Amino acid sequence: MNSGNYLEVFVLYSRPILHYSLHFLAPGLIAYIFWKSKWKQAWLIIIATMLVDLDHLLAQPIFDAERCSIGFHFLHSFPAMAVYAIMLFFPKLRIIAVGLLFHMLTDQIDCWLMNI
Repeated sequence: MNSGNYLEVFVLYSRPILHYSLHFLAPGLIAYIFWKSKWKQAWLIIIATMLVDLDHLLAQPIFDAERCSIGFHFLHSFPAMAVYAIMLFFPKLRIIAVGLLFHMLTDQIDCWLMNI
């Protein structure tokens, strides 16, 4: 087995662990760093932004482990991400915007790993 195959096997088995850690654990760290006084509330709000994945229900098939969400689902589109970025400028929407943008980053990382 050459070293390229080891990398492929490593990515194959670690990708889901990394993906779901970034969706659930990393938001806690982000919340703690940026909203220390209300980090638990911020963490829950960031986790709640995973509702953005409801757009997967409109796809056929609903779940495809080898499909990149970025650019495929309408709430994972570049125009949607532009709206999420604009939301950063509104203090009452900032935690939600951070959650949505971090979700997009997490999904993009998963897309990159799919292509290794």
